[in-house]
Amino acid sequence: MSAKRTERLLNLVIALLSTRRGFTKHELFEEIELYGEAATADAREKLFDRDKAFLREQGIPVESYSEETLFEDNTTQRYRIRQDAYRLPGVRFTPEESAVLTLAARMWDQASLGSAAARALRKLHARGVLPDDAGSIPLQPSIRTNDPHFNEIWRAATTRTPVTFGYRPPGSAAQSVRRVQPWGMGSRFGHWYLVGYDLDRAAERIFRLSRMEGPVRLRTGTYTVPADFDIDASLASLDGLYAPQPAAVEVRHGAGAALRMQAESVEAAAGGRDRLKLSVRDLDALAADTAALGAAAVAVEPADYVDAVRAALTRALQAQSLPLPDFELAEAAAPARRPATGAQDRLTRLLDLVPYVLANQGADMNETAAAFGVSKEQLAKDLDLLFVSGPRHYPNELMDVSFDDDRIYIENADNLSEPVRFGMDEAAALIVGLDTLSALPGIGSSAAVASTLEKLTEAAGEAGGVGTAVAARLDDAAGGTVLAELQQAITGTRQLELRYLVPRRDELTLRTVDPRRLFSVDDTWYLEAWCHRAEAPRNFRVDRIHGVRDTGAALTHAPEPGAAFPSSLFTPGPLDQRVTLVLEPAALWVAEAYDAERQAPLADGRTAVELRTADTGWIPAFTARLGGAAAVAAPADLRQATLAWLQEAAANYPPA
Repeated sequence: MSAKRTERLLNLVIALLSTRRGFTKHELFEEIELYGEAATADAREKLFDRDKAFLREQGIPVESYSEETLFEDNTTQRYRIRQDAYRLPGVRFTPEESAVLTLAARMWDQASLGSAAARALRKLHARGVLPDDAGSIPLQPSIRTNDPHFNEIWRAATTRTPVTFGYRPPGSAAQSVRRVQPWGMGSRFGHWYLVGYDLDRAAERIFRLSRMEGPVRLRTGTYTVPADFDIDASLASLDGLYAPQPAAVEVRHGAGAALRMQAESVEAAAGGRDRLKLSVRDLDALAADTAALGAAAVAVEPADYVDAVRAALTRALQAQSLPLPDFELAEAAAPARRPATGAQDRLTRLLDLVPYVLANQGADMNETAAAFGVSKEQLAKDLDLLFVSGPRHYPNELMDVSFDDDRIYIENADNLSEPVRFGMDEAAALIVGLDTLSALPGIGSSAAVASTLEKLTEAAGEAGGVGTAVAARLDDAAGGTVLAELQQAITGTRQLELRYLVPRRDELTLRTVDPRRLFSVDDTWYLEAWCHRAEAPRNFRVDRIHGVRDTGAALTHAPEPGAAFPSSLFTPGPLDQRVTLVLEPAALWVAEAYDAERQAPLADGRTAVELRTADTGWIPAFTARLGGAAAVAAPADLRQATLAWLQEAAANYPPA
């Protein structure tokens, strides 16, 4: 958005807030000088209509009405923004509630929703809510949002926008085009799902995002979501689809430690193997685990499971066998985000900036810029724009903005003095985060979570209805038992002995640790603890902990007060090896998850990324788990070793 359009929109908001009677559009054209720059009267009318529609899209309640019933000689349409509809209602939170609110805001690992949560917190701060740190809670969950098409489906579900997409159901080789009216979306069993009305089948249907193919297109149209729709109730029907079913796999003696711990029985089989019989909910996950064991494991039954492992290994082998195109790695760019001067961002920031500064007169420039996620230079441009914004014919009502000596002061800004009501994305980010917390063992039992959710939903008004449309559920590791035990140990400062699986070595080990904190990344929980064997802090995946024993009081290896949760699971070391992978678009999450330092786009749509790792032994199994979405490009010896590893594994599955 150009600075002129931002100024025009800002002046339009100020004008529409300034009077109860409102303005006709011709009065607004007189009041807001920038409308005079339109080439023709018709162009000016269209410009105003676009501006009005844009403000409404941002959740700013531009109201139109006729004065015909009040003034018989005037039937002209008038426009206004009622202050009670514009402003965020007053709300108060206790310190405990502020802490869980902050925790909920930090849960989003997706940039746009993280920004929405931060904006919501700033608005509450301007309302007098102290941004209490959640550091007193030794737990930091995060909501995974890297499923394909998450952004498009989120937008469609929260704005009631019809969508069209290609879809491939489980067990089907054919793709079909679906036309859907989204009712809601939610996560379950580690995947995100869309629930909506399938127009061609005239019935409610559930679609897994990872099975959507091709672009998701947002369409025009309107529809009504049933009043009794509840996303949790709809997703509960997946329990039947994911009911435990029997499966069998043969593994070499001494291999398959993780599968052995899941097995209901173990029998001797031919060829130096054991046959494991399991009961599993997700055959896709079992197939990925089996493929990652390579030649050491062979899927036996059911047929769908065998076919899934065969397909994963075949695709991985084909990807690894492709000739390498020429490419040159370059430093990886920072994660993509909308520009700071984008249409929604800048106007929202300006409207938030005024109440924020009024609540913090003398705010430091650098701290304010950091709070709004912009540079100090961009903040100065924003303040300059605020200084010249206001009614054309009433110059004494212009805002008085100063930022001398890097301290910001704003006066004469009554119309913008209070924060705007939550937008749909802001309400969703906080309410869904709180709702997710409510389902976690330990945290969810806190009365502060329930009371915060109730207060926030009421303050959000109409946008608070998102609670029935979106639901995120974190995998709570072994039904929450282990997670709860670890929380108790942290709270009680206890030392634990862990039975811990190390997949790279396919080995079950014993570790004595002093638990510190819990956090989640990509729907996976981790324990940060002092490991006595390593004599250093280590992160342990909770789903790989297969037994916990209290061994007494913990030693004093707690993190520093106020220390941030780990921002990465990987710490570079001087002896690290560099590995280049070629990734399909569906596997680009690997670049961020494994801190890729360099990358290069390829002509065929794939991306080459360079990772650092202390050990390359896990790489072949990783490519098998991804089923053709990743292949090793360098170093040459690892590329060849991965090819040989996959060839040996695929030999267990001759063509059907």
